[in-house]
Amino acid sequence: MKINKQFALVSVCILSLSIVSNCDNNFLEKRPFGTTTEATLANKEGLNALLIGAYSYLKGGSGGGFVSSWMAVASQDDARLGCEDGASIENCFLYDATNAYINERWVFLYSAIQNCNDVLRLLPEAKDLTDEEKGQINAEARFLRGIYYLYLAIGWKNVPWIDETVTYSEQNYLVSNTTPIYPKIEEDFEHAANYLTETKAQVGRGNKWAAKCFLVKTYMFQKKFSEAKILLDDIIVNGKTSNNLKYGLLEKYGDNFKTETKNGREGVFVVQMSVNDGANGANGNPMDYFNGPYGSPATCCYGCFAPYFDLIDAYQTDHLTGLPLIDTYQLTPIKNDQGLSSSDPFTPHEGTLDSRLDWCVGRRGIPYLDWGVHPGKSWIRSQYTDGPYSAIKNICWQARVETDREAGSSATNTPLSLIRFADVLLWAAECEIEVGRLSNAESYVNRVRERASNPQGFVYKYIDDNDPLRGFSSIPAANYKVGLYTGQFASNGKTYARKAVRFERRLELACEHQRYFDLLRYDGLDFDLANWHNWVMQREGSQPGFNPSNNYKQAMFIRDKNELFPIPQEQIDKSAGKNGISVLIQNPGW
Repeated sequence: MKINKQFALVSVCILSLSIVSNCDNNFLEKRPFGTTTEATLANKEGLNALLIGAYSYLKGGSGGGFVSSWMAVASQDDARLGCEDGASIENCFLYDATNAYINERWVFLYSAIQNCNDVLRLLPEAKDLTDEEKGQINAEARFLRGIYYLYLAIGWKNVPWIDETVTYSEQNYLVSNTTPIYPKIEEDFEHAANYLTETKAQVGRGNKWAAKCFLVKTYMFQKKFSEAKILLDDIIVNGKTSNNLKYGLLEKYGDNFKTETKNGREGVFVVQMSVNDGANGANGNPMDYFNGPYGSPATCCYGCFAPYFDLIDAYQTDHLTGLPLIDTYQLTPIKNDQGLSSSDPFTPHEGTLDSRLDWCVGRRGIPYLDWGVHPGKSWIRSQYTDGPYSAIKNICWQARVETDREAGSSATNTPLSLIRFADVLLWAAECEIEVGRLSNAESYVNRVRERASNPQGFVYKYIDDNDPLRGFSSIPAANYKVGLYTGQFASNGKTYARKAVRFERRLELACEHQRYFDLLRYDGLDFDLANWHNWVMQREGSQPGFNPSNNYKQAMFIRDKNELFPIPQEQIDKSAGKNGISVLIQNPGW
């Protein structure tokens, strides 16, 4: 499904709300010349256009994707911002309620929700739709609304529920944020799961199984492990993609991030991207605009999203068993060898490594897809403030650059998976630890690790380093060794099993903009996010040859405050009624 940008703004301001939009009330009283009216939209063609507009928000707005924005990157242990300053205020918990980016994300998500609400509000007026067609449009709109509200709940928790019954004409738009939001999100996903069909004519549309998976994700953030497990047992056995493929892991880990293998059996819900479609890259994967090696032919000039030293070190494995060094990896750091220039001598790490490392991180001496051996410094924006590593997961392959990358731009049509089946298996492992059997949890983790252990999915050296398009040799690019667990979960107990599953999620989903959200979920359950974050900041700041910005050095997670983002002050101000009292209440600690 191609998502056309022209639909993205069709209904952002239709019946817009002063507390969720940049449009003011005067716009609601006078319809601007040439705008689309409700009458022209209340039909099959108009409602499908609005629905596509609701989907289009998934690819994001300014500042990157709605998920892969600074909120998902902020002060976690996957990657730092990546720039000469090393880290911005937004990435270091140094922001407050007046921060422009926080307000931008709030407005963006509520604009997406408003688009879904427009569909639901106008749907009953359509006369050229069958009841079945209306049912599917209704379920898709609620599915998308659930997604956008879920990310609001993850970021802020205390947010107002604005649905299709809230309009300016009814003067009921001053909605407080004191009512729990998760039950409403569950209702949207439950409705979508009950009414959406299993398959869709267009692969990018949500189906019933994707809705069930998002309901699981909603449960996981509330630690509702029993409810999640019931769904997961069904999903893992019977779930299928919208293009009718039974859920499963792709044979090769790296295929999850290639255009030609997207929308395979692992893609639970994949945001569809498009390039060379007349939109000048605006419909491409938003992360491609900023991330990747700096000054490399693979991308443009940004070099953002620079992976942490701690993340790279986490990919070490035991040389005998191939298992991760969960508690000791920091004691034997991988040689990063930043080097003063790309021609400086380089000695590769000699220990064993998890094969997923070089699909997650671009690092010196290793083939960077088919663009050439990563040279180090000359492809790094600022080693001094960012470190020596590059993002790689959303980058176009050179062999497909003419079809997969926008001409004259870094934007590509590489897929953005919001949920993939490996994610589902590891959720199931978490639930088995809490309300099931540790042996089952280990089995789920081993399914994910078995794929990583498959030599067919390793990164290999080039046949000719001077001509990477000639292909790859049969020599692994590093000393890869990945083993399976053999009863350690049961013998070592629940605390160990929790650490193992969380560590596996870190390795499997690195740089996919989930890590910080996962850390929020773990907090308080054999895990202290404040201690972990502050320890990682100290470890990163002590790396040789690395001197992050003062902002980065001051980055401290404050308990009972930084678990949530502040409600934007601008939105609090806009929520004041005639009595001058705001209905939006600021989050604790802010």
